[in-house]
Amino acid sequence: MELVDDYTGHVSPDGPAARRTLPALTVTKVSVGPMDNNAYLLTCRATRQSLLIDAANDPARLSDLIGHGPDRPTLRTIVTTHQHADHWQALGAVAGAFGAETVAHPLDADPLPVPPDHLVEHGARITVGECELEVIHLRGHTPGSIALLYRDPSGHPHLFTGDSLFPGGPGRTTSPENFTSLMDDLEARVFGELPDETWFYPGHGDDSTLGAERPKLAEWRERGW
Repeated sequence: MELVDDYTGHVSPDGPAARRTLPALTVTKVSVGPMDNNAYLLTCRATRQSLLIDAANDPARLSDLIGHGPDRPTLRTIVTTHQHADHWQALGAVAGAFGAETVAHPLDADPLPVPPDHLVEHGARITVGECELEVIHLRGHTPGSIALLYRDPSGHPHLFTGDSLFPGGPGRTTSPENFTSLMDDLEARVFGELPDETWFYPGHGDDSTLGAERPKLAEWRERGW
């Protein structure tokens, strides 16, 4: 698989993967499947242990992302951000091929093709080698949707939001109650806690920052579900 290091947050189906190198962690983004799902491979630079966020589709492409040579990272963990099927089509194949443990929120665990090895709630910690991710439960897109937060000690935070937050608005909801729940969680647990410099990585499409989206919160709330 072709890999580019000039990370912009944009990837395309059948295009190269894009890698962002932080002091302790690399973030490699790739688009997979007919719904242009983003999958993210996080690798601890010190230990070469990796975590995959959303084994969404195309297990061969995800295997190529991880690599095949002796210097490839060791995939320890696969986190599924939520229960929708476009985010786990390759979960069983990739977990089986690499012997990785699987993680999800208990409220979204039942629809997954393999029972999660670990269930995580809001505030839980997941390690990637020497790095740590914090689980943020964002209720509304699905009951058990989670985001993963990496607080880079040497820079700004990095937030992987699944389908709960995109550039331009919250993820799709199916009722006014679910919309209100998601907006409340986004305002309290994301925008209320994290700085504008926070870079976020959604489940589809390009990345953004919280600062770019914060002025639109009232507009999103007014727009409704």
